[in-house]
Amino acid sequence: MTIFLITLGFFLVVVLAMAVGYIFQQKTLAGSCGGLATVGIEKSCNCDNPCEKRQERERKAAEKEKLQQSIDVKNI
Repeated sequence: MTIFLITLGFFLVVVLAMAVGYIFQQKTLAGSCGGLATVGIEKSCNCDNPCEKRQERERKAAEKEKLQQSIDVKNI
């Protein structure tokens, strides 16, 4: 029983240290919708409404694609 209590205490201290570190970083928790896309992994997610960051990335990608498809005489 002593080993169990020591192990439980150790894990609680580790979890507490991780929580305090996360709080001091002042980050918000992020889900899988958009989280993996930031590291270049495309994953279809089942979110009805993607987060603002993902919507902004998709909007910029669409604008970039639109610019690449249009040919401007001034640029030639």
